[in-house]
Amino acid sequence: MKITALKEKRKGLTQVFIDGEYAMTLDSMVLLENHVKENLEISDEELYKIVKKSKERRANEKALTLLEYRSHSKKELTDKIARTMGREEAMNAAEKMADIGLVNDRDYAERYAKELFERKKFGKNRVKQELKLKGIDGEIIEEVLALYEDFDTKEQIESILNSKYPNYLTDEKVKRRAVAALQRRGFTFSDIRAFMKDLEF
Repeated sequence: MKITALKEKRKGLTQVFIDGEYAMTLDSMVLLENHVKENLEISDEELYKIVKKSKERRANEKALTLLEYRSHSKKELTDKIARTMGREEAMNAAEKMADIGLVNDRDYAERYAKELFERKKFGKNRVKQELKLKGIDGEIIEEVLALYEDFDTKEQIESILNSKYPNYLTDEKVKRRAVAALQRRGFTFSDIRAFMKDLEF
């Protein structure tokens, strides 16, 4: 088969026409590096290799673009890339980012846990759940949560209650809403009850 036309598009992509018909859009740099040009005779095997390289390059570029905005866990990065790329290419790109130090699940988990504890005022159960959703390994999660052994749960709950539910001691409806909200934030019922000793349902 023959490459009959190459039409450069935006964002470093080129449309490839084979035997007079549009076939695919590939990374322009990969085409250049592999000396692909018009009127080139190419085999299925050669084309397959070029397509694979193009997918890998695009997945890596997507990973770098995402990491420019904020850090990601490896799973989170993989999932985001896979929305527009192949799953295999997404996994390889995320692994490559980890190999060169741009993705570090332990570091990510520590910083994310700090945000959840301090800014969002979540309890340990919710923090654990959120880290799991990001694909953080269970062992890493336990190690990170161990850093918060001295975390003052009572102070955290009291702060939330006083700021968002100031009438929780006198208004039964407010009390119930407060308990439900605290449980959603990951605090245990026993911790919550410490501030509502007369709570009845």
